[in-house]
Amino acid sequence: MQDASCQHVLQNLSLPHLDQLLQTLSPAQTDEGQQDHPIPPHERAVAAAWGLNPLQPAWAALAQGMTDTACAWFTPCHWTAGPDQVRMDDPAALQLDMDDAQALHALLQPWFAEDGLTLEIVHPHLWCVSGTALAQLQTASVDRVLLRDVTPWMPSAQTARSLHRLHSEVQMLLYTDRFNEHRAERGLQPINAFWLHGAGLLDPAALAHAHQCQSHMQVQLWDELRQTALRQDWPAWKQAWLAADAGPVAALVQHIAQGGKATLTLCGEHHARSFDTAPRSLRDKIKNIFSPQRFAGLHQAL
Repeated sequence: MQDASCQHVLQNLSLPHLDQLLQTLSPAQTDEGQQDHPIPPHERAVAAAWGLNPLQPAWAALAQGMTDTACAWFTPCHWTAGPDQVRMDDPAALQLDMDDAQALHALLQPWFAEDGLTLEIVHPHLWCVSGTALAQLQTASVDRVLLRDVTPWMPSAQTARSLHRLHSEVQMLLYTDRFNEHRAERGLQPINAFWLHGAGLLDPAALAHAHQCQSHMQVQLWDELRQTALRQDWPAWKQAWLAADAGPVAALVQHIAQGGKATLTLCGEHHARSFDTAPRSLRDKIKNIFSPQRFAGLHQAL
């Protein structure tokens, strides 16, 4: 995701509080992710902090408090078919309200019910789908497919044959039904697909452990950095970095100066590096004197 424009922003970015923080904290964990891993580093980091499986975090089950029933998030979306790829457009651009969501739900639920799946609207843009068929389904985060070709991120046909069939049936259904005609009359983009993500199964003990981790550990994700990077809006991304440095990063510097404990995790598209307030080894202290850690020399490792 780091194209020339992105690199130019990073090379000319002054983040004094972040540099100060990196010179204070000790190197901790490194997450060397694979380029094709369906779960991005920031989700893996949060999942690990909350006691979930970082390779397949059951986000929907955690949020819904569901146990012993597999579930996943369901995001209605629009796919644009090109000559060499099928791109997921930004679901936020659909302007899906509750009336449309309910009409879409009434249209789709009978088809999903044939596979033992139940759809529930949580928010117009985010639904929950539940059923035993989702227990072993590994899904890719929306962050992996947003404004990209969906094909590499689809579950393999061997493990998700019914899901592939549902995708085809839903596309045909939405192509022929008047639902999208009514949206077109209002100048709205059609909905012609869906994306499942955050799938998994939690038993009561796992759910209780995750909630305990949440209650004992405050996790702050600077979402503006994520949102602007995903949409490759590099001027806004730069402003998000500056706001983060002046806001939560500066607050973290003050927190640690007052004796507080913390962990900082920097995430790229593939990898993540964590730093914490554990005492530095003598070797790290000496290294930091002669070669202090700064973000400018770190970002390419993410």
